[in-house]
Amino acid sequence: MSNETSTALLLAPTRLGAHELANRLVMAPMTRNRAEADGTATPLMAEYYAQRASAGLIIAEASTPNKVGQTYPNITALHTDAHTAGWRQVTKAVQAAGGGPMFLQIQHGGRVGHPDNSGLTPIAPSPIPLPEPIHTPAGRQEAVAPREMTTADIRQTVRDFAAAARRAVDAGFAGVEVHSANGYLLHQFLAPNTNHRTDSYGGSVAGRIRFTTEVLDAVADAIGPDRTGLRISPGNTVNGISDTDADELYPALVEANAGKNLAYLHIAFADPAQRLFGRLRRIWSGALIANPVLPADQIPADGGQEAATRLLTAGADLIALGRPFLANPDLVERLRTGAPVNAVRGRYAMYTGGPTGYTDYPSYNHNA
Repeated sequence: MSNETSTALLLAPTRLGAHELANRLVMAPMTRNRAEADGTATPLMAEYYAQRASAGLIIAEASTPNKVGQTYPNITALHTDAHTAGWRQVTKAVQAAGGGPMFLQIQHGGRVGHPDNSGLTPIAPSPIPLPEPIHTPAGRQEAVAPREMTTADIRQTVRDFAAAARRAVDAGFAGVEVHSANGYLLHQFLAPNTNHRTDSYGGSVAGRIRFTTEVLDAVADAIGPDRTGLRISPGNTVNGISDTDADELYPALVEANAGKNLAYLHIAFADPAQRLFGRLRRIWSGALIANPVLPADQIPADGGQEAATRLLTAGADLIALGRPFLANPDLVERLRTGAPVNAVRGRYAMYTGGPTGYTDYPSYNHNA
């Protein structure tokens, strides 16, 4: 496929349910640690997202549905009126910039948390601590053993996801993405090395997918299935996860939710060469967002276009890009014109707060 054909395919207008999208590019959810200490989104965040309004769809960064779900310092949340108001200023800024729809990712950290961050002992499917230090206001500290969730805890967390989804719609989002990936709480229920439960939420594949499915059902009941997306990352080992039975579990999870008319399935770190990707595409008849594997902490010279095209050819409907959008607020225009892309300045700048490495990435000057 020629570069011109590839660009035309990627930038062609499309639809996601009732939403018209200007192109097939999705700004992936990326934790940036720019919220207030209580989790409220800031005016700086509104500026950041508005700069990237040309994406066909923006999935805003992970927001916690309750206090105990907080992962790191200055992470966004969505369980108070202040949180709702903070996110509303973000969605309004993107709309004013001519942007399309926005979804908000809802994420509970589970064992990826610390009392110095949330003020509470983390909770998880089993009392197995994160096997690595975690960032806190006092620096990196050893993780603490989480408290095993009771059935009451599970039911309350399901309700909290639904309540956060309602708040997201009230804040102007078109829908939410339930985060069952990257080693956070829902993924911890899926993975056998972090879920040692012997009740109906553990053990078999059917038991381990139950919590994610219940969260999806509650969110869909609260705001509608067409406003509800699901993110997964089969085989991803981040945060100490080991998906040893991914080839069995993820087809079961996707099949259990494939007939519910959800907005989309979002596969992170998708590899079209892997058989599992093809299996999930065949099971899932709805919209599929795929996030390609790119070099760590780098952006390919083509902005990820080649990797994106491979996924579109393999059956993806939309392509989610993280770092290319992080460093290039005008990524869509750069791909359209073949302009060079900005490089990421380094992981440190991603999470340090303030405008540096956040809102100060330049757009391309075509007249220079």
